[in-house]
Amino acid sequence: MTNKLVALVTGASSGIGEATAIKLAAAGYRIYGTSRRGATSNDAHFPMLALDVTNDESVEAAVTELLRLEGRIDLLVNNAGFGVAPAGAEESSIEQAKSIIDTNFFGIVRMTRAVVPHMRRQGSGRIINISSIIGVVPMPYVALYAASKHAVEGYSEALDHELRTRGIRVSLIEPAFTKTKFEANNVQPDSMLAEYDKIRAKLTKVVEEAMEGGDTPEVVAEVVLKAAQATKPQLRYTAGKAASQLKFLRRFAPASVLDKGIRKSLRIDEKG
Repeated sequence: MTNKLVALVTGASSGIGEATAIKLAAAGYRIYGTSRRGATSNDAHFPMLALDVTNDESVEAAVTELLRLEGRIDLLVNNAGFGVAPAGAEESSIEQAKSIIDTNFFGIVRMTRAVVPHMRRQGSGRIINISSIIGVVPMPYVALYAASKHAVEGYSEALDHELRTRGIRVSLIEPAFTKTKFEANNVQPDSMLAEYDKIRAKLTKVVEEAMEGGDTPEVVAEVVLKAAQATKPQLRYTAGKAASQLKFLRRFAPASVLDKGIRKSLRIDEKG
C-alpha cells in the first residue's frame, strides 16, 4: 500500500493520457495508466493496466486490480476516446454512431460507476473528464464527435452536483487542437458519399494546418494537474489559447458572429 494519492488515467499509452500520467507522477501521484493492450514500453514511466472502456467486465477487472494493488483510488482521469475524420453527419451509419458514443461517453459512465463507490466510502476523490472545446462550440462535419462530447459535458455537470456532497468533485478539461496521434487514428466514415469528397479534402487540409499550430499534450496535462490539485476545483477548464478564445466567443459574442467565425476558420464558404 502507498501513502501517495493514487490516480488512474485511461488511454495513457500516448498523447494527452501519457503526458497527463507523467505530469501527475512528477507531482507525487502513484500512477496507473490503461490501454486496451495493457503493458507497453511506457512501463518505465508508470505501470499499465489492460482496460477496454467499452467492456463492463474489463472495466471492473482493471479497477479491482488497482484496488488490490493500492487499496484506494483518489483520482480518475477519463481520457480514452476517438474521433471520426471530417465527414457529413449522414456518412456515418447508426452502428458507427453507437461505437463513438460507446467509447467517448459510455466509457466514462462505466469508469465512473466502477470508481465512485470506492471514492464514496473514502469520503473523497476527483474525477477529471477530458472533453473538448467542440463539446461547448460544435463544429460542422464532426457532428457525432461533437454529440459525444456534449453528452460528456452534461453528464459531468450533473455528476458534480451529485457527488460534491460526498467529498468527490468532477471537472471537465476542454482542449482544442492538440498535437497527438488522435487525428491520425480517426476512423473514416463508413457510409462515404461522393457528395462530400470536395469538402472532405478541404477540411482535411484545414485540420492538418491547425494541428501544426496546435498545443502540445503537456499543455493539456498541466491543466489536468491544476484541476486535480485545486482546493476548490472548477467544473470546466479550457486548455490552450484557441480553446479559450472559442469559449470566450461562445459566451460573449452574438451567435451570428460566432457562426461566421467558425465557417471562416474552416473555409467552408470558400468557392473552388
